Amino acid sequence: MFIDSVKFSVSSGKGGQGCAAFRREKFVVKGGPDGGDGGKGGDVCFVVDNNTDTLSWYKGKHKLKADNGKPGLGSRCTGKSGETLVLVVPPGTQVINDDTDEVIADLLEEGDKKLLLEGGKGGLGNTHFKNSRNQRPTYFQPGLPGETMNLRLELKLIADVGLVGYPNVGKSTLISTTSNATPEVANYEFTTLTPKLGVVELGDFNSFVMADIPGIIDGASEGKGLGLEFLRHIERTKTLLFTIDITNYRNTLDQFNVLKEELEKFSSDLSKRNYAIALTKTDAYYGEDLSADITNFINELGLEVTKSNEFGFDKKLPYYVQDTVYEKFDKSKPFFILPISSVTHNNINALKFALHNLITQGK
Repeated sequence: MFIDSVKFSVSSGKGGQGCAAFRREKFVVKGGPDGGDGGKGGDVCFVVDNNTDTLSWYKGKHKLKADNGKPGLGSRCTGKSGETLVLVVPPGTQVINDDTDEVIADLLEEGDKKLLLEGGKGGLGNTHFKNSRNQRPTYFQPGLPGETMNLRLELKLIADVGLVGYPNVGKSTLISTTSNATPEVANYEFTTLTPKLGVVELGDFNSFVMADIPGIIDGASEGKGLGLEFLRHIERTKTLLFTIDITNYRNTLDQFNVLKEELEKFSSDLSKRNYAIALTKTDAYYGEDLSADITNFINELGLEVTKSNEFGFDKKLPYYVQDTVYEKFDKSKPFFILPISSVTHNNINALKFALHNLITQGK
């Protein structure tokens, strides 16, 4: 089960109490106080593990607590400290104070560690309170209490390219064709119910990660459909690929404008990311003139069809790509607009190399 948001409370351990004891040993007269200190309470920390990919372990858990410190013992023996509570999370997890909405930690890399709560200090034994006026103290300190915090964990997948589009526009088919991901593919809307990640290989040495999220519909930023719940998974992506179905009953330009608007409502930063456009399902086009429709869409965005062919785009259909391939490009415009078919693999390899180039330039 894919779980990407959980809430629970967490507490560090209480310090163990000190000990009131006196030395009792043959031939030792008036041995005096020798009570040991209590052990320190257990800390609470988070650790990132690449072998974990969801927050499902925390589902149904309401309270997690570190061990308390053990009481001190005689002969000045310090009590055992409580074991640290280590909470393992996948990369991309945000630790949020659920009471204040403060982001406490943003854990991204394998091995990242964050100490969240410290355990209570152990109490002092009676040996610490001996002085010239009180040779036989009988009191000791209790351990200090631990800390408690209400937490919310949110997982935001880390990917280089995020697919954005309406339901059933070919996102799952695209990611299954270009990467090692195996999402469910079917001819109905909202086939994708959870985010999917896939690694796109380019030769032996280059690759990038692509993320597919459930389709976005009008009003997704207000909670309609599944878009709002999963939009956060593309917040970390460097590049957005708008997938627009050329055969959809919705107008091509309207699809793009709605998607841009919903992204901007959700996150102004996300709407400013580098982006490109893929016109999908060209193999299933049933209109009168596919080339004319693609050209009109490019012109409606204030752009012109490109004549050059840096990435090996199929010249049978019109496309657009920015002239500056290795220099800084205009981020307010799509890096490319490319008609593709995941079924016939038309322009799929060119799409992979163009996306890799866009990711490289966007760093």
